Amino acid sequence: MRAVDLIRKKRDSEEHTREEIDFLISNYTNGTIPDYQMAAWLMAAWLCGLSRAETAALTEAMLHSGEMVDHSEIPVKKVDKHSTGGVGDKTSLILAPIVAAGGLAVPMISGRGLGHTGGTLDKLEAIPGFRTTLSLAEFHSVLRKCGMALIGQTAEIAPADKKIYALRDATSTVESVGLICASIMSKKLAEGIDALVLDVKTGSGAFMHKEEDAVRLATVMVETAQRIGKKSVALITDMQQPLGRMAGHSNEVIESLDVLRGKGPEDLRRLSIELSAWMFYLGERTASVEAGRQLAEEMIATGRALEKFRQCIALQGGDARIVDDTSLLPAAKHKVEVVSRASGYIADTHCMRFGIALSLLDGGREKKEDQIDPGVGLEFHKRIGDPVQTGERLVTVHYNADRRLAEAQSIIATSFEIASAAPPARPLIRRILGG
Repeated sequence: MRAVDLIRKKRDSEEHTREEIDFLISNYTNGTIPDYQMAAWLMAAWLCGLSRAETAALTEAMLHSGEMVDHSEIPVKKVDKHSTGGVGDKTSLILAPIVAAGGLAVPMISGRGLGHTGGTLDKLEAIPGFRTTLSLAEFHSVLRKCGMALIGQTAEIAPADKKIYALRDATSTVESVGLICASIMSKKLAEGIDALVLDVKTGSGAFMHKEEDAVRLATVMVETAQRIGKKSVALITDMQQPLGRMAGHSNEVIESLDVLRGKGPEDLRRLSIELSAWMFYLGERTASVEAGRQLAEEMIATGRALEKFRQCIALQGGDARIVDDTSLLPAAKHKVEVVSRASGYIADTHCMRFGIALSLLDGGREKKEDQIDPGVGLEFHKRIGDPVQTGERLVTVHYNADRRLAEAQSIIATSFEIASAAPPARPLIRRILGG
């Protein structure tokens, strides 16, 4: 086989065999196939799509490109959650401590920012000293000691996905059901988990703008997990506007700590509890989802979830003092307000554009080698449905460099739609599949 022939085959909308996908993935992982050829194949796959059989073959090829983690000696169920990403999506930092405090183990292998979305690893690395590059032995040790561990892919875990993930981000080939499914499931199924909760976003700030596309992705991922013998459920959730009030890495850590103290924005708190509840239920810690909600609320109210996060930070080399003193986190030097150009009600937002604006301020990546400034961020003061007056602030921009500030401000200002009447209320959770 030759890579150029496989690129041509997918370019011409033909279906790959399992052997062809195995060849492509194994040879890209070992360096025989260069980035530029894999980038061409990714674009062909993005344009022409992948069949269910190709998606399954790609997932398994990426899964078996490395090791499967074994946590069988830990005597509780292992459950994880994955979100397809959006602006301000920080639930992993909240639900992992909740679920670990409630008696399950959460071995979470996460990714970095992709496209306009923020990555869990990048948020955690805003905490001074926090190590996300643990070895598998260290990963297992932290999980055994505190019931949660949050790391990036090691050299042993789905190495094919680690390489492809960064390349997709830099080549604008993110929004593909087959590629997203294979990326997510290869990592998650390598973790040694018993069950997986999926948060599949839909709306202008999600990779799947249309709900039917989100449902299609969720269905494929739930089926993939179940085929390999793992319990799974997918929640289709709203990403027509940012989740919570903060975007940007330090700011999102602070907002997560607020929720763990029983405060924070209602939408972020509610979604975090709902996802935690499903994790408790699939992990057989509670007999129902409602009982899972009650347990999640209890872990917050008693402070046990907050203490679990503190313990995890310390075990992974981070400065646990940030739990009580968030001034120890990186912060931007400057602030500027973006104000409303009209009076009325916030009718809608072009949410993805907020993520793009944050990237312009160095809060995201345009190239895979770009460095992120964890101190920059956006603070949202208005939600869809809120009244607003001309000149009233919409967003506070936290920034360090003004090189592209004006461009970011313009994008933010034009990302709000204002109407004379309030729009209908939007459900945070649209649908639930599987479970």
